[in-house]
Amino acid sequence: MSLLVRMSTPADHDAVSRLTVEAYRADGQLEASPAYATVLADVAARAAGADILVAELDGAVCGAVTFTLSGGPFAEVSKTGEAEFRTLAVDPAVQRRGVARALVRACLGRAAELGCAAVVICVRDDNPAAFALYESFGFERDPALDWSPVPRVNLLGLRLPLPARRPTSAVH
Repeated sequence: MSLLVRMSTPADHDAVSRLTVEAYRADGQLEASPAYATVLADVAARAAGADILVAELDGAVCGAVTFTLSGGPFAEVSKTGEAEFRTLAVDPAVQRRGVARALVRACLGRAAELGCAAVVICVRDDNPAAFALYESFGFERDPALDWSPVPRVNLLGLRLPLPARRPTSAVH
C-alpha cells in the first residue's frame, strides 16, 4: 500500500467532489442539512480560496481536506496566526487504512511550516471517531470555538497549539 498526500490539481476536483459527498452521506452527516452536499461538491470554489490536500492510495485519490489560514474565505473559527482545516473526507471504500491520519498530519505539517501558533477545527458533536482521531494528535476541546451553522448541527471546537518556531540564526 502506497499512501501519498499532495496538493490537489484541477484534475482531482471530480474525484474529491465525489468522495467527499459519499463520505459525508455514508457517515450520516447530510441528514440534518442535505443541501450541504452542494457545498461539499464545489471543490473548485474551495480550491480558489484555500488549499485542498488530497491523499492517493496506490495512485488513486481516496481522501481530501481543505486547509486554510485565518482570514481566508473558508476559515470559520481560526484567529490571526492560526490555521484550520475542514471537510476532511475519506472514500468509504478505503476508510480505516490511515488516510485520515495522513491528511491530518499533512495539515499540521503545513501549519508548522507557515509558522502558525495553533491549528483549530470543529467536529460534529455526534462523531466520536473524529474526536478519537484528533485527540490522538493532541487536540483538546475549546468550547469558545463551538457553533451551529444550521439547526441540529452542533460543531464542537478543538485546538492544538503548535510549538513556537525557533528563529534561525545566521552562522558567521
